[in-house]
Amino acid sequence: MSYSNQTYIKAAQTLEKRRKKAERIQLARKLEISEKIPEITKYESELAQTGLAVIKGIGMGENAKEYIEQLSKINLAIQESIKKLLVSNSYPEDYLETPYTCKKCGDTGFSGGYVCECRKELLKETAKQELAAVSASAKCSFDNFDITYYPLPVDQNLGISPQTRMKSVAEYCKCYAEDFDSESESLYMHGATGLGKTHLSLAIANVVTEKGYNVIYDSAQNIFTSLEREKFGYSGNGEREKELLDCDLLIIDDLGSEFSTSFTTSALYNIINTRINRSKPVIISTNLTETELEDKYTQRVTSRIIGNYVSLLFLGKDIRQLKK
Repeated sequence: MSYSNQTYIKAAQTLEKRRKKAERIQLARKLEISEKIPEITKYESELAQTGLAVIKGIGMGENAKEYIEQLSKINLAIQESIKKLLVSNSYPEDYLETPYTCKKCGDTGFSGGYVCECRKELLKETAKQELAAVSASAKCSFDNFDITYYPLPVDQNLGISPQTRMKSVAEYCKCYAEDFDSESESLYMHGATGLGKTHLSLAIANVVTEKGYNVIYDSAQNIFTSLEREKFGYSGNGEREKELLDCDLLIIDDLGSEFSTSFTTSALYNIINTRINRSKPVIISTNLTETELEDKYTQRVTSRIIGNYVSLLFLGKDIRQLKK
C-alpha cells in the first residue's frame, strides 16, 4: 500500500504534535510534583544514578549480568517508592509518566524496528480526511444508496427493469469494495447523468480506504488541470503524476466533462495504459456513450477501457431531479 507524500507528511506531523504535547505535559507535571512532593526529586536523582551505573556495568565482562540485575532491583524499588508517594498525595501512580497517545511506540510511529499499528491507523484516518476534503464521501455509502429511485417497470428499449439492473450494480460494487486488493479489476461506470455513478464510486472509496488502501479520487477536470500545470512547469515536479500512477485505487469522476485537448487525451492514455501494465485498478465514471468516448479520446484510448474494464451500465432517471 502506497500513500501520497502529503499523507505521510500529515501523519508524521500529527505524531510529532502528539509526542511534543505529551512531553510538555510530563514536564509540567514534574515541575508541579517537585514543588508539592520534594522527596520525589531525590528518588528521581537516584534513578538517574542507577541508569548511569547500568551503562558502566555493561563493560564489566562476566560480572556485568549480576551487577545489572542488582541495579534493576534497586531501580524497581525506587519506582515503587515514587508511586506510593504519588498515591499517598492523591495523584495517580503513573502521573509522572509521559502520557503518549501510543504507549507502545511513544508516538514515534515505530516500535521494535517495525511500523507501529498507531501509525498505520493514522495514515488510514488521514487518507479518509483527504478523501472527504475533495468529495462528498461522508454522504455516500452502500447503506444510503436508495434503489427505490429507479423505475421498477421494464424499459421497453432495453428489456430490463432499471431498478433490477441497479440493484445488481450496487451489489456488485459492494462486493468489489469488500473484496478489494491492489490487483482488483478496473470498473467503467457509464450512463446518463444523475444515476448514482459518483455515489457508488465514493461508497467503494470509503470501504477501500477503511481497509487501509490508498485511494485517489478526483474529477477528470481537476486531474488533467493538475497534470498540465506539472507538465508545463507551472507547479510540481512530477509528484502528482507519480501519485496517480502509484496509488492502490484511482477514481476518475465525470470523464468527458473537461475541455478536451491533445494533452488530455495523451495524459488519459498514459494513466490507463500504465496502470493496466502494473495491474493497478481504476474506476472511471462518465456520462458519455461509447461512441462519444471514442470521438473525444480516440479509438486507441477507448479500446483500452472497453477491453480491460468491467462495464457497469447505469439505468434510470436523473435522481437529482426526482429528489427535487
